[in-house]
Amino acid sequence: MKLAIGMLLGLACLLQAQSGEEVRKILATRVDADKQAVGLVVGIAERGEKRVVAYGRRAAGDAKPLDGDTVFEIGSITKGFTGILLADMARKGEVALDDPAQKYLPEGVNMPRKGDKPITLRDLSAHRSGLPRLPSNLKPADRMNPYADYGTAQLYEFLNGHTLQREPGAMYEYSNLGAGLLGHLLARRAGKSYEALLRERVLDPLGMKDTRIALTEGMQARLAQGHGLQLEPVRNWDLDVLAGAGALRSTANDMMRLLEAMGSGKGPLADAMRMAAGERRPAGPNLAIGLGWHMWEGDREIVWHNGGTGGYRSFAGYAPKTGKAVVVLSNAAISADDIGLHLLDESRKLTEFEKEVVVEESVLERYVGRYELAPGAVVEVTREGKRMFAQLTGQPRFEVFAKSERRFFWKVVKAEVEFRGEGKAGELMLFQNGREIPAKRVE
Repeated sequence: MKLAIGMLLGLACLLQAQSGEEVRKILATRVDADKQAVGLVVGIAERGEKRVVAYGRRAAGDAKPLDGDTVFEIGSITKGFTGILLADMARKGEVALDDPAQKYLPEGVNMPRKGDKPITLRDLSAHRSGLPRLPSNLKPADRMNPYADYGTAQLYEFLNGHTLQREPGAMYEYSNLGAGLLGHLLARRAGKSYEALLRERVLDPLGMKDTRIALTEGMQARLAQGHGLQLEPVRNWDLDVLAGAGALRSTANDMMRLLEAMGSGKGPLADAMRMAAGERRPAGPNLAIGLGWHMWEGDREIVWHNGGTGGYRSFAGYAPKTGKAVVVLSNAAISADDIGLHLLDESRKLTEFEKEVVVEESVLERYVGRYELAPGAVVEVTREGKRMFAQLTGQPRFEVFAKSERRFFWKVVKAEVEFRGEGKAGELMLFQNGREIPAKRVE
């Protein structure tokens, strides 16, 4: 009897934690207290029921509410769509998973090699091709839209000139280049654009009318403004030849259609989806990779992918044992993966963010200067009113936030800095990855 009561209480707690109000509290904390988001939309599908919980704003001064039809960039979740597309084409005999990628390139373009084993379509989808994360000739004219001017000519130039450092299939190495190349090859095989092929084979069959690369007029009107790491407005990203790696925009309602279909094992793409989640290779401790989709394996398995662009973060996943699916969409470039994982599995804790304190401007001024970590590596500390920034040589400038009068932390990376010395600080101590690195003031 005691065991039964305990089970009932546990179930009651679980249902309460997953209620719309409890989810809304999580989102409100992330936006208002932690200041790690501008707006968040969560979609939850479970036992045939769907609900959407939203909090925050589409942009500063924008009174239009966020909802399940608000449009976000979903970045690398596009890779999951590319994996389903590959599975569908393989099932129909149009390609084979172990076809050499070379087979679908034009004459005169050669895939990089090492040894006798060629890079296959399966290798590209499972991030085991040996190709780097990004091509070395990706040199954007506009760093705020880094993929926009990287086209077919640049991709072919890279492939012809690159040498693999290890044999294909040897190990898991996440590659935007590999996934983007896969989308390009599938489109070439079908004789149409990647977006047209994806619409025909995946989006339209699932009724996903709000998932596109090129925004419709209606989607443009519902697009949430993207925000950077400092919650400042940023521009949208456009992908050309590497579209299969991260070009899609979508909504919570549309993403729940996809995840429900994957979790239920039903619908027009059921077999392709089973293949995408079933063709597994190791990708890390308790982590596997299928065709574009990752899996946390074990008793509480989760099939998932996340995504990020310059102004957005996204998470999509489902639990095969329960059929529960969760999508999290944010219009800021700060991860919200922990929210999605927590809603699928409460044993996965939400991230606890450092709390900020207010430091007088006169105190902040004592820390402004340049501090040398190593020859050629200088941390430059600057101030704008009550805000302080730190920039390492060769890296972007990021804001640091006070946790005490002398100690500050970054939100974009797990690192802290402490200023030492009376009056004008004479030394800075960097704390990162368990190390303490001193830097003397040089200016």
